[in-house]
Amino acid sequence: MSTISYSTIAGDPARAKTALVLFSGGQDSSVCLAWALGRYDRVETVGFDYGQRHVIEMEARVDVRHQIATRFPQWAERLGEDHVLDLKGFGAVAQSALTADVAIEMTERGLPSTFVPGRNLVFLIYAAALADRRGLGALVGGMCETDFSGYPDCRRDTLDAMQLALNLGMDRDFSVETPLMKLTKAQTWALAKTLGGEALVDLIVVESHTCYQGERGELHAWGHGCGECPACDLRQKGYEEWDAGGRIPLPSPLAGEDGGEAVG
Repeated sequence: MSTISYSTIAGDPARAKTALVLFSGGQDSSVCLAWALGRYDRVETVGFDYGQRHVIEMEARVDVRHQIATRFPQWAERLGEDHVLDLKGFGAVAQSALTADVAIEMTERGLPSTFVPGRNLVFLIYAAALADRRGLGALVGGMCETDFSGYPDCRRDTLDAMQLALNLGMDRDFSVETPLMKLTKAQTWALAKTLGGEALVDLIVVESHTCYQGERGELHAWGHGCGECPACDLRQKGYEEWDAGGRIPLPSPLAGEDGGEAVG
């Protein structure tokens, strides 16, 4: 996570207590939303429509937000507006297996065909512009270095460089927060339990969407999905590792925040 002091964000204490979560409705961004709601006084979310092949991703994010607000009333008070930005022009330029009907495989560059060139960089630019206008201080994303082999824009040094560029270019002191950066997928499940108990784990299993194929039929122990694409594989293996280890919450020093209590 960023080492920038929250008290220095734009010289504005109110901005220091606010965050904008880059929220896709997937497992990682859902955990990040819960993390932010336990940490900031006001949290807004932003999603990006970049021409994804499967609209289920955009639908899942609405369901996750609704269920979080319903099951965790103490977080509902902090959950602010949701924003969806149209980036279809970017998606048309940076085509991948996520935006076009092509096979999911390794390319000659050694990157999977699901890699959308510059996606996180573009997302952060738009998120920062929105945060500037909304008076929000932190940009929270689910990027993690466990994805480095396939996604170079998930590296911490990439995001540090983006944070610097955004602050120089906008004359702000945004902090780019990545609570999952050093966590494995198993630890991400553990963090969900730390933040919201089994209720949050169940919410993420049932409501969030990760599958590259947009499969929403069968509900596995780890969630909906085809069970074959790389995203499902990571999610399933992480869940099974965490489950086999006793479903232990992530220790508080790693989690970074106290958890919430569900109702109902």
